[in-house]
Amino acid sequence: MGREDVTRRDALRLLAGAGAVAAAGCSSRGTQPTAQSAAPAVAPEPAAEPPAAAVDPVLDSARLGFQWRTRDPFLFCVHHLDHYPAGDERMGPTRSLEGRKLGSDFQLKDGFRMYHGEVVPGFPRHPHRGFETVTVVRSGLLDHADSMGAGARYGEGDVQWLTAGGGIQHAEMFPLLRRDADNPFELFQIWLNLPRARKMVPPHFSMLWKNTIPQVVRKDDAGRAATVTVMAGNYDGIQAPAAPPDSWASAPGSDLAIWTIELEPGARFTLPAARAGSHRTIYLFEGQGLGAGGFPLAGGHQYDLRAEQALLLENGPARSELLMLQAKPIGEPVARHGPFVMNTRAEIQQAYADYRATRFGGWPWDRPDPVHGSERRRFARHADGRVEEPPA
Repeated sequence: MGREDVTRRDALRLLAGAGAVAAAGCSSRGTQPTAQSAAPAVAPEPAAEPPAAAVDPVLDSARLGFQWRTRDPFLFCVHHLDHYPAGDERMGPTRSLEGRKLGSDFQLKDGFRMYHGEVVPGFPRHPHRGFETVTVVRSGLLDHADSMGAGARYGEGDVQWLTAGGGIQHAEMFPLLRRDADNPFELFQIWLNLPRARKMVPPHFSMLWKNTIPQVVRKDDAGRAATVTVMAGNYDGIQAPAAPPDSWASAPGSDLAIWTIELEPGARFTLPAARAGSHRTIYLFEGQGLGAGGFPLAGGHQYDLRAEQALLLENGPARSELLMLQAKPIGEPVARHGPFVMNTRAEIQQAYADYRATRFGGWPWDRPDPVHGSERRRFARHADGRVEEPPA
């Protein structure tokens, strides 16, 4: 940012850009991976199907835009999909940036956006308080740096789960490391609220490396597969890696799940029932559409579902993929402004005052948009100096 103080305009820009952009069990239906294995588990889809729904399973729907609508306890979801060209010596795009509004470039031009980056695309230093970010990098690599002195390079299926808690600054940059080929980049970023009792906890981040995130393959009677990637929650006894300790995902009974479900053409898959009172939304971001309990769902739309109702999904003639967000609501007042999410307006004002006074620990990096060299090595260096690498 051009000024040290966070102005209202800065806060709104930060909100627009914060999307910079989850006990292993065993199923009786064949060998399953533990939470430490990403090898797909293949088993037939159960023959029993849920009873036909008496009512439409869809509570509400909307067309997908850049930012996706969410329900309590989720605050925000965005899908970044950028086709970056080869990178230059500074890890920025080789293509001309003329005509772009650098510093706030959200207009898709030549297949990509720079977001708040001016040299390297991404989201330079910005603060958060009162919630968590769950960042799922499906392709490409992301460089994390924060006010605790921690840094990481992750992607190609890895997930970072960051509890902002009482306050943190971080940067999320997308270095274009390939100089002789394009640098495609795709991520989801999800904002997850913290309950009042946890909003001021110390910041914390966890890395969920790709090969620790379970993938479960189910095949229907015709042998057509559905693949469930379990980033948070539990699918059929298969547990995702642990969420941070203060997360709503770690609260008993939260019923929180973050999954992607990929369906082969024509595949049938039963989405299991969640707990009564949970919110469940699916985002059909790829594919032409599918049937849900006999009701049609169009591609490029999101659907709020009756969570307590098991639902048979029947894919159409093209491959489909959806993101599912599910959880019991926190059910507390939400006050949000720019990069801060609290329970009252007074707490938002206090967050801005605290940020001006403390900078949430300052900024130990020599630039607002740090990148971590030209090697493609994935790693995480925590605030205590511990260095973590993806398990072999």
